[in-house]
Amino acid sequence: MPDPADQNARAHAEDAGQPKRRRRDLRRADGEMTDVRTGTMPAVTPNTSNQPDPSQPATTRTSWAEAAAAADEAKQKPHVPAPTRAPASAEQATPGTTSLQPDAAGQVPSMPSDAPSDIPVFRRSRPTVADTISDSPMPDFISSPGLFVREQKPRPVGGFRGAIYKLTGGAWNLGPGAKQRQEDELARRISRQLQGSYNTAVLSLKGGIGKTSTTVGVGLTLAAYRGDAPCAIDANPDSGDLVERALGEGIYQQSSPRTITDLLKNIESVDSLTALAQYMHHAGRLHLIAGEQDPEVSDSLTAEEYLRIRRLVSSYYSVALTDCGTGVTHNAMSGILQSADNLVIAAGYAVSGAKRARSTLHWLASHGYEDLARNAIVVITDKDEVSSRVDKDAIEEHLAGICRELIAVPHDRGVADGDLVTLDVLKPETRRAYKEIAAAIVDGYR
Repeated sequence: MPDPADQNARAHAEDAGQPKRRRRDLRRADGEMTDVRTGTMPAVTPNTSNQPDPSQPATTRTSWAEAAAAADEAKQKPHVPAPTRAPASAEQATPGTTSLQPDAAGQVPSMPSDAPSDIPVFRRSRPTVADTISDSPMPDFISSPGLFVREQKPRPVGGFRGAIYKLTGGAWNLGPGAKQRQEDELARRISRQLQGSYNTAVLSLKGGIGKTSTTVGVGLTLAAYRGDAPCAIDANPDSGDLVERALGEGIYQQSSPRTITDLLKNIESVDSLTALAQYMHHAGRLHLIAGEQDPEVSDSLTAEEYLRIRRLVSSYYSVALTDCGTGVTHNAMSGILQSADNLVIAAGYAVSGAKRARSTLHWLASHGYEDLARNAIVVITDKDEVSSRVDKDAIEEHLAGICRELIAVPHDRGVADGDLVTLDVLKPETRRAYKEIAAAIVDGYR
């Protein structure tokens, strides 16, 4: 018997060499190999395009999804070279370049690899959306809001336009009429924002012609249309009644009767608006400093004392009105004119009132106040309702040429009675006149 060791060695030799059983190679007659029933595996050529770039770091894939995503990222779009063409003729070719001409068969030879690279490229370029946006000017959203939002017409109030607006529920908006537009323009002028504090003096040479009523009416109008509250100072040396005309006699007597004299005694301790309010009276948003009622001390207000009051008021109020009383020669008058930014000259339709108003303007011009006289506003109040014998037009023409503006206040019992002056009980024409005066005053603040 053969040795088992020899059998094992022979078996190992057969495994290392020829197979134990040989399979038949099925070949077709044409010599092509079929790998269906053959025992050989087809040769697979490796795809080098999918091989990783040795210069790129190896990517660790932990799942099929990540591997697919990495494969998609690795795909590069095929590079399509820009179309080039040679010039149509040798004359059009760029000097120093090689022109390719077709051969006899009509084929254009390819460019040699060592050909110069400065051949002109003819490429049609179209502007993109980004180029169009960058070239177009950027609209200004702040200074030109009308480019994006249609302007809305103001709502008409009263009249035919207002009735149409109400009947149609706002569907038909014809806009405000001419009268309402004028009223809106006056309100805009009155409410103009001011930089600093300004003072207007209201004076006359004759009493009883509407000086104090004008101060109250204009002060209430300023308070109604301005964002900041105005202040009115009674500097009348003859026991002025400014606060009584603004509050009413009964209310003033019930309140604490603090006057300008009380404020002067404690002016050093007034360091805030709250402290100042203890010496003031309030008619709505109009703040008032009452004049001295004691005849023995009413004429004691000096120019220096008035200037101290004015400096204190200027710290908290942008608009101040000063009721100066009758005349221009009393003690405080020099301080009032020195701190005034413009003047309101009160006059009447009587011949004597018009003459006194003209005399006041001449006196101011001849005593160093030419600018105040030139920019003064003359207010003619028809307080006593003069008869038809008085030529009102002639009086207005007589005063209009020597002042900046002349405004007439029609006769109104709410002014003529000498009692409480409130805008609610005044005629529309009277309220309109006070609005014109207030607008003219604010226009003079420069």
